Amino acid sequence: MASTEDTQGAGDAAVPAERSGGGRVGALLVCAAVVVAAGVLALVFVDPILGAFLLIMGVTLLGIGATARDWDRHPTYEDRELARARRRKEKWERGSAARERDRARWEAHQARQARKSGQ
Repeated sequence: MASTEDTQGAGDAAVPAERSGGGRVGALLVCAAVVVAAGVLALVFVDPILGAFLLIMGVTLLGIGATARDWDRHPTYEDRELARARRRKEKWERGSAARERDRARWEAHQARQARKSGQ
């Protein structure tokens, strides 16, 4: 079993490796095989409508299981907000030269306006 210090990368946030759900993939494949086999057998030997119903329900449940197997592998809200704050800070720092130019232009404009109104 992995320790809580082991992590797997998931974007900017680290997710503990023990939450990966990797061992359940084999069980999911076995369930898929059983559901498909049972659905086909029900289609052939019992009733086509009942077999189709069982097959559709089984495939739907397998799809839900496949989607939900890594339900808890996403970063937390705090991790996402921290990454967002870092991106915003980097973007703000990249635009500092443009803000300085705009500030200088604005101050020059204000000085021209003050000279105009003072005449």
